[in-house]
Amino acid sequence: MPAILDQLVAQLALERIEENLFRGQSQDLGWGAVFGGQVLGQALSAAVQTVAPERHVHSLHAYFLRSGDVKRPIVYDVDRSRDGGSFSTRRVVAIQGGQPIFNMAASFQLDEVGFTHQDPMPHAPPPESLPTEQERFEAYASKVPPFLREQAVAERPIELRPCDPQDDPLRPPPREARRSLWLKTIARLPDDPALHRYLLAYASDYSLVTTSLLPHGTTWLTPGMQVASLDHAMWFHQPFRVDDWLLHVMDGEVAHGGRGLVRGRIFTRDGRLVASTAQEGLIRQRGER
Repeated sequence: MPAILDQLVAQLALERIEENLFRGQSQDLGWGAVFGGQVLGQALSAAVQTVAPERHVHSLHAYFLRSGDVKRPIVYDVDRSRDGGSFSTRRVVAIQGGQPIFNMAASFQLDEVGFTHQDPMPHAPPPESLPTEQERFEAYASKVPPFLREQAVAERPIELRPCDPQDDPLRPPPREARRSLWLKTIARLPDDPALHRYLLAYASDYSLVTTSLLPHGTTWLTPGMQVASLDHAMWFHQPFRVDDWLLHVMDGEVAHGGRGLVRGRIFTRDGRLVASTAQEGLIRQRGER
């Protein structure tokens, strides 16, 4: 496994410091704060470690309360809210410096047989025909500050291949609030379903809330923009592997009051709908209240 992916897997595994207490370290991605997907993945990892292995997460609902400090560890406090006949519920609070920075509720279920249907997968070009996000950015690298350029083209544990037109990241033309993105880890992973779920939680934060900026000819790089995740929800429908290509189709349904709401659907390459996402984020020009 490449070192950068091995580091991410270890980061999400966490250190158990008490029965329901876990500690995680942060990776500095160069943005000055903890990546929201990291906290999502680590919180889900903490919850998973308190649930019987035959019960798998089917949903999570989370709120981002404060910006995390990448230089300090994060403690995850798990409340074992309920263990019923079929379902288990956990509540997780992420703490730094004695203050909560994030909280999450997650529900787990025993595998069951039941009714089955799904929406069809939208058409998308095959991932092999598309450049990576880093390759797309190289055409505009000279327009951004050096520290952002370095992070934008750096190796990542998750490979991203956008399906949409390549726009200038500083001055994009306004377009429909819809985006599609192929993703997978850069190498094969162990056959651990829980690992694949919290790695998908990590990756689901990529490009989600910024989809709501597309109709406005604005990006998170636009001077004066303040963009931050406020809440995040996921539903896991059926098994998948995050080391195989997954297509995240995102729709920015509404923006109002300095907030944007985006919903997403995640499909396997053969068209199975395996997860759904939703995120509301802060999208405001600095100085606005």
